[in-house]
Amino acid sequence: MLTELRISGLGVIDEAVADFSPGLSVLTGETGAGKTMVVTGLRLLAGGRADPGRVRRGADKALVEGRFDLTAASTMDESDRRELDGLLEDSDAEFDEDGSVIAVRRVGADGRSRARLGGRSVPAGTLGRFCAPLLAVHGQNDQLRLLRADHQRDAVDTHGGDAARAALEAYRETFRRWRRAEASLAERTGRARELAREADLLRMGLEEIDALAPQSGEGAELDALIRRLTDSEELREIAGRAHEALAGDGETAEPMVGVLDQLRQRLSGADDPALDPIATSIGQAVAALGDAATELGLYLAELPVDAADLDSALERRHDLRALTRKYGTDVDDVMDWAEKARVRLAEVDTSDSAVAELEATVARLAAELADRGAALTDVRRAAGADLADRVSAELADLSMGGARLTVRVTPSGDGLEGATESGLDDVVLELDGPSGAVPLGKGASGGELSRVMLALEVVLAERSGGGTLVFDEVDAGVGGRAALSIGKRLARLARTHQVIAVTHLAQVAAYADTHLVVHKDSDADAGDTVVSGVRAVADTDRVTELARMLAGMEDTDTGLAHARELLETAQNQKSQALVDR
Repeated sequence: MLTELRISGLGVIDEAVADFSPGLSVLTGETGAGKTMVVTGLRLLAGGRADPGRVRRGADKALVEGRFDLTAASTMDESDRRELDGLLEDSDAEFDEDGSVIAVRRVGADGRSRARLGGRSVPAGTLGRFCAPLLAVHGQNDQLRLLRADHQRDAVDTHGGDAARAALEAYRETFRRWRRAEASLAERTGRARELAREADLLRMGLEEIDALAPQSGEGAELDALIRRLTDSEELREIAGRAHEALAGDGETAEPMVGVLDQLRQRLSGADDPALDPIATSIGQAVAALGDAATELGLYLAELPVDAADLDSALERRHDLRALTRKYGTDVDDVMDWAEKARVRLAEVDTSDSAVAELEATVARLAAELADRGAALTDVRRAAGADLADRVSAELADLSMGGARLTVRVTPSGDGLEGATESGLDDVVLELDGPSGAVPLGKGASGGELSRVMLALEVVLAERSGGGTLVFDEVDAGVGGRAALSIGKRLARLARTHQVIAVTHLAQVAAYADTHLVVHKDSDADAGDTVVSGVRAVADTDRVTELARMLAGMEDTDTGLAHARELLETAQNQKSQALVDR
């Protein structure tokens, strides 16, 4: 849940702080006061594009800071919760003393953007991932996106829940494999001669490498062996003398190990405790020298003496270096080239058997794709029918009882011709009214689009708990009874979600649990208008604000009485709805 929002230097806002509570919060204010800048700030927190043109004139930066209480998000989807916890851990974000997390977005007048999460610098995209399960911002631009076919399809898939997600993922996995197989087949048949030449070169290289069968690290091992073979006589002399000194030659020389061991025995038998540590040290030296003598003996036994070994090693190194000149800088590079060449050879094999096998694979995947596409279509049709029924019921509550939403799911082409990564379907939302069913973008007015979007959001939100929904003038283009219906519906939605709504209608604002007013003051020195803050209003102040919103009648008894009646009626209806729930 969003508990606090601080904005500075954004649009007409100089400094503003807004405290939000659970339930429905509305933001009102005169035109130009900066209500929509609050929504702009929330979009920035959600990872939106940093537009330096939004920085207030005269300011070097715009700053938006949001405080989120994650304990209030306990009802969010379990997978979203795990992802959120993992993101905070990966970002090394810190919690505030009250357990909240602070997200900050800074936009410089020079266009540079900075983001922080829990006191740590993060990419702006990380803020977007953090806010995704916590914050959903919907404005009038979202109504335009609702007219796009992909957004309409996504709405149906979202309503389809786990079944739609599983069907779509299964379809996409097969679609990608089918596309790769088709591309490979097209390449092999369309570039057969060229690929055949490439395959011949790959086979020649692999045959040359396989004939020599290089081993990882063999180059360094050969170099060491050749050095030893080249210097074998000198090495034998040095090691032999060392071995002789330590172990003796078995005839006249007294071995060093034996001399030291005799010395140790004499010190140990001297019966003087002060000599015991010395005797122990000499004993340790005797053991170490004995081990060294043994290792020297093994070294001498293994030291090659045959000149043919040197010739063989030199020839092997020459052959390996010939490979490295062609296929890599060292033996490991040559082996890596061979591994990649084997993979590529399988891809460019243009033999009749290989092409036939690939054709069979394409046909098998096409059949599998058609089956999975049909399964996805079935899920979408069921989800679309249910979504249409639910949204239509909502539209009746929003004073559009004569209209019905319909969802048409039709093939996007003949067979797999229209296949895309999103399925085999075209999904179209239509508004069925007195003049017949027409696509949303062709027959719906701005007010109708606002109510359809709200109805969709309400129905889609039923599949998720918690979270903050932000509506920017979702009531644009409506009034009267329809405005009251929107206020009621937002209040109902606020039972399960935190709802923040920017509105210009008193009929909507009257249903709020928290009423915030964005107020403005004139700055003669700056020559423009700045916002001095956001304040919560209640009781008399709230009635006055509602009267201003109704008809600019905040100074008249009639206007105040009308506003007071509206507020009392709305709050009573809301209380009664909670009792009846």
